[in-house]
Amino acid sequence: MSKNLGQRLKTLRHQADWIGVREVKETLKYYSARNGKVEKNTTTIDHGLMVEVLVDGHFAYCGTSDTSDQALQAACDQAVYLASHMSPWKVFPFTPEQRPLAVGKYQAPTTTPLSQSITSDVIGLLIEATQKMKISDKIVNCMAQAFLSEKESTFVSSTGSHTHQIIDSVASNLTATAQEGSEIQTRSTGMPCYQGGLELLNKALLEQEAERIAQDALDLLSADQCPTGVYDVVLAPDQLYLQVHESIGHPLELDRILGDERNYAGWSFVQPSDFGNLQYGSLLLNVVFDPTLVGEYASYAFDDTGHPATSQYLIKDGVLLRGLGGIDSQKRSNLPGVACTRASSWNRPPIDRIANVNIEPGDTSFNEMISGIERGIYMTTNRSWSIDDYRNKFQFGCEYARLIENGKLTKILKNPNYRGITPTFWKNLQKVGDASTFKVWGHPACGKGEPNQLVKVGHAVPTCLFQDIDVFGGSS
Repeated sequence: MSKNLGQRLKTLRHQADWIGVREVKETLKYYSARNGKVEKNTTTIDHGLMVEVLVDGHFAYCGTSDTSDQALQAACDQAVYLASHMSPWKVFPFTPEQRPLAVGKYQAPTTTPLSQSITSDVIGLLIEATQKMKISDKIVNCMAQAFLSEKESTFVSSTGSHTHQIIDSVASNLTATAQEGSEIQTRSTGMPCYQGGLELLNKALLEQEAERIAQDALDLLSADQCPTGVYDVVLAPDQLYLQVHESIGHPLELDRILGDERNYAGWSFVQPSDFGNLQYGSLLLNVVFDPTLVGEYASYAFDDTGHPATSQYLIKDGVLLRGLGGIDSQKRSNLPGVACTRASSWNRPPIDRIANVNIEPGDTSFNEMISGIERGIYMTTNRSWSIDDYRNKFQFGCEYARLIENGKLTKILKNPNYRGITPTFWKNLQKVGDASTFKVWGHPACGKGEPNQLVKVGHAVPTCLFQDIDVFGGSS
């Protein structure tokens, strides 16, 4: 990384009204083991610079993996050329006010930095985890994965901005597949993701989780098929986080609402007039954008335009208040947003992205929630999902379920699925779990944009109860 990026910016020759340079370096290590043997061991280092300029109200970009002064000047020249030639067709007249001064640092807290990782140690943990899953001859496939990311970014601009952020993060997953005759069932840990260091690859926890999911996979072989009908449904955090992601996160992206994504990722059922008016869910639904939560997968202090990140309500008491739109989309739409303009790397321009979108915990314990249900189903760990282009109609499949009868968890159910319509589903929210049910979760590869960008997203949610949900069994 450049030690003097601000000084390098000042030496650039240009005729832009505003200019910014973002430098990003990420080292990504991917390890996997299968059935007691090493499967993959890869390291990717991605490093480059992105120049952003404003000319006559139009932003343009040019990136380079050559970090020399000569290449940086060439990228600047190309960005200015693009901005000046495309300005007559701009969709909105921007000004330097859309890039206010921002100065500060952020570093994700770690106990043991990922830079200290030893490949043989990490792979050894994964191999042991796959061996722990082999609790029966019916367990036919055991897999363990770990994604270790060390990311450093610096942003400087002609208005004096200078931000520097260092983030270590870890995603891991264990998967056990059981087979008996033609019946095959798979159970996983669901890819938990966090900011932090090697302490997140805890040997005892990995072994404990390995044995748990292996036993679950075996139990599913002889489990009853999930029934079809209308039930009360309790969703565990490792399923609810994806429901939040798909039916709250994506529909609230302002660039999607403005139509920017309709050709690729789709539109949204949300209209600009809905902000401040739409009853998105029940009075119990409180959703916050919070990239300041320590340890969550998409925490940061500044987005990639240098906009300071603060916690904001997206939905309060069920009412839609603000969208997931950065400073540019806020200006275009005249709607409230948040600091969420992010790029996947140095070679992509920042766009509106989900970061940490969380449901605030309520006041109901898990036991209290279950005890009040006469006829319901508890579902955990996502297996599949589908949602329409407007983020309205959806269906989700889970790996594992338990029947709830007269206030008690009873038999195990396999192949559970549920479906619904977004506003109706969230209005059927009846109970929100307390802090004891609240779990930090996330996903390492949310896709959006042309060319495509995969970014890390975080979701922290409690266990929740939904009433009158359409449930069905079988492969989803």
